[in-house]
Amino acid sequence: MESTLEETTESGTPENQIVRAIGIERFYGEGEAEVRALDGVDVTFEKGIYTSIMGPSGSGKSTLMHILAGLDRPTAGTVEIDGVDITGLDDGDLTELRRDKLGFVFQFFNLLPVLTAEENILLPLSIAGKTPDREWVDLVIDRVGLDDRRTHRPSELSGGQQQRVAVARALVTKPAVLFADEPTGNLDSKSSEDVLQLLRAARDEFGQTVIVVTHEPDAAAHGDRLIALRDGHLVHDAPPVSADAVIELLKTLA
Repeated sequence: MESTLEETTESGTPENQIVRAIGIERFYGEGEAEVRALDGVDVTFEKGIYTSIMGPSGSGKSTLMHILAGLDRPTAGTVEIDGVDITGLDDGDLTELRRDKLGFVFQFFNLLPVLTAEENILLPLSIAGKTPDREWVDLVIDRVGLDDRRTHRPSELSGGQQQRVAVARALVTKPAVLFADEPTGNLDSKSSEDVLQLLRAARDEFGQTVIVVTHEPDAAAHGDRLIALRDGHLVHDAPPVSADAVIELLKTLA
């Protein structure tokens, strides 16, 4: 990995681009209290690529992911997902698009405590009123290593197992894009590695587009591509090499 900062704002040909952000700005507050979380970010993501997003605290990385995923709206700019401009959608249509096209994994597992592992995994399909593809459900549950934990409730699962439930829940709808925001932030090193391997498998085995926000060099090194932000600007876009190289990059951003 180059030690100098690089900026590359286009990735892939238009037909291969699944997420496209143009001129993204996100400001909070007004006047002297104004904070520019994102200040003119252009970035695209190809289908079937695992991208890690990094940057110092306050760099705008989580804000960018939330806007890309339709969880927040930009102050200016546009975001397209699978050819749809989501910045022009009303709340109802945006909710429907997120449900149909996106999967989410967060730092906090967000499982419903009264549901079993399998019921939590199937929840997005239940909400959408869709009949589960049992062959796909069984494949996902087996791949995340929870076949013998289907009937366990979250309180009966370890943190790593709960996050694997969250990964399976994100995959069960066959989303166009899987977003993960600090997915290993609450896990020990072994559980973290297990979850990262699952996210990698989502790309390698299922062809998923995976976008992961992380502050952990080991997590970033699992991707095909690493982008980094500083002070609301995209300042690095290149393939990752190793966790040590990612650490050196972060030093240049601090």
